[in-house]
Amino acid sequence: MFDENDCAILEVLLGTKSPCWRLGSDSNALELAAVRGLTNVSVALTAAQAEAIRSLTGVTSHLQLDVTLFGHAVNLHLVGKKINLTDWAGTASDHNDTSSVAAALTSGLASAEQVVSEVNSLVVILDRNGIVQRFNRMCEEVTGTREVDVIGKSAFDMFMSPDQGEQSRTNIAQFFASGHSFEVERIINTIDGPRLYQFRNKFVRSGSGVDEVFIICSGTDITAERDAHKRLQELASKDVLTGLMNRYAINATIESALEAASDDRSHVLGVVFLDLDNFKRVNDHFGHVNGDRLIKRVSEIVSDCLPEGATVARLGGDEFLILVDPCTQALLETLAETIIDRLRAPIHLDLMDAYTSCSIGIAVYPQHGETLEALISHADTAMYAAKEAGKHTYRVFSPEMNQKVAKCIWLDTELRRAIEEKQFVLHYQPLINLCTGRLHSVEALLRWQSTSRGLVPPGEFIRFTEESGLIVPIGRWLMQEAVSQAEHWRENGLDIRISINVSARQLRDAEIVNQLRELVERSHSTRTLIDIELTESCFIEDEKAAVELMRQFKQLGARILLDDFGTGYSSLSQLTRLPIDVIKLDRSFITGIDQNFQAQSLVRSVLSLARAFGFTIVAEGVETEREVQFLKDIGVDYAQGFFYARPMAADTFEAWLADKKKLRLIA
Repeated sequence: MFDENDCAILEVLLGTKSPCWRLGSDSNALELAAVRGLTNVSVALTAAQAEAIRSLTGVTSHLQLDVTLFGHAVNLHLVGKKINLTDWAGTASDHNDTSSVAAALTSGLASAEQVVSEVNSLVVILDRNGIVQRFNRMCEEVTGTREVDVIGKSAFDMFMSPDQGEQSRTNIAQFFASGHSFEVERIINTIDGPRLYQFRNKFVRSGSGVDEVFIICSGTDITAERDAHKRLQELASKDVLTGLMNRYAINATIESALEAASDDRSHVLGVVFLDLDNFKRVNDHFGHVNGDRLIKRVSEIVSDCLPEGATVARLGGDEFLILVDPCTQALLETLAETIIDRLRAPIHLDLMDAYTSCSIGIAVYPQHGETLEALISHADTAMYAAKEAGKHTYRVFSPEMNQKVAKCIWLDTELRRAIEEKQFVLHYQPLINLCTGRLHSVEALLRWQSTSRGLVPPGEFIRFTEESGLIVPIGRWLMQEAVSQAEHWRENGLDIRISINVSARQLRDAEIVNQLRELVERSHSTRTLIDIELTESCFIEDEKAAVELMRQFKQLGARILLDDFGTGYSSLSQLTRLPIDVIKLDRSFITGIDQNFQAQSLVRSVLSLARAFGFTIVAEGVETEREVQFLKDIGVDYAQGFFYARPMAADTFEAWLADKKKLRLIA
């Protein structure tokens, strides 16, 4: 046995008084070594001891442990910190070997001091009187003031006007009294001019035996972030492609107009619903890039036709909505005729001419409805009546219009039959890792193989399933099918995650989480391979309930993807409240991004903010190699689009994947 008169026990057993130590997240064995990176011996720790070490943060700290080393009881003094996501490390000493302990602490604290000095943010330490105790290197570089000239002086007098200083003295005195951490934004005069900084302020005790409290102020430049935020707010109310109002902005505008008109029954306003007649054919024939150019040109033509007091918005796709306030029915009909006449002329798209036309529906307040929903619905019905009448014309709503009702009845009957007869199929579109070019996951997309009409495009029935509530049983089938497909692939050696779209209507049904839980349990798996895609509309009605369901999905192993980002209303502050893993940038951001500097700026801003909050980014609608290269260059994580593959049936996807693997092996 060793006693206190012998050499230090660690030196005898390991050849050094201060061995290096390491603990990983996957084991409770403490590794000791004379040289960092090697392992001379592993010491089994109790769960409590291992947990005590794993509670260390990235700031150097210390603790004591009683362990048995080669049969000898040793009281270890550990100095160290968390060095990465999975490891904790530092140096160890026999607690009785005071010189080694002191050396380890000195080394560790020197490291901590280095961190404070070199950290990439402003760090200022003040006492309760506002006297500067520390002023790190970043502060020196930003302000052009040396720490030696600042220590011991009042921060209020040096960096603030008399009025600001007096107010700050009062505020800080109150904060010291409460002891609560706080944040503040302050404009700092830097060598580059005024910049906006956000300071996170925390209180610490000196730990020197004297009950002394200091405030640590850590400042980050948020000037660019705020600029990117004012952009995101604009994005929330504007359509990215055309610059017009989007759906949510025009809805709010109509609501305000209706509220203002409610006290005057003689006040008339009109809603005009416009839909292009042959946009899909143009889009398919000339490609999405030219399709988007056509939409932009149409938006300009429609805007040029508007009378005073009119506002136009793009609802998405090839649909536009116009509010005219005030108006007469005659004025609305004249507007419709003008737009239709202007769209008779060919639209020039670079080296080609495209011909398009539109169908227009008109609804008037208060004659055709007194609510937002009623007016838009009736204008929409009138627009379908115009299409039924041969397109490139307009119709004013009348109660006799029943074409849409007949269509809805057909859809309701046929979709219910489709559910019973299992006429739905899933197609799968790959998400590709932009860095490696390898498959990351797939998105499951619903297709309807009608016995009477063949393959029905999603645009013709998805909206109705939402409105009728049929999306709930269809969604249950879709989830079950996706889980079965994922299990089938896993049994055949393919671990492929599948994302499924869940609508706002489906989220009202809390059983959706229980269904996924039951499917996971039935597959005898601990984690699901299913991910959940939600749109921003899912958070409009009840954000709190939606967030709770999202958390329950994540507990089952699902990731949460925010789909079509940029087409809705989300604010940056809201995104930070949502348990989101992935943001999918809408294709309107991506199409032609290699040539669109405004889109490039917006995507870079969103990417920067997403990185700050730990979100992964997926670019949707990628169609060209130049788009791919740009997205790779700025660091977007994943891409999805026709450049890689169209949505495919499961067997076609498997063949596609096999071909890709062969090509990779050949390469």
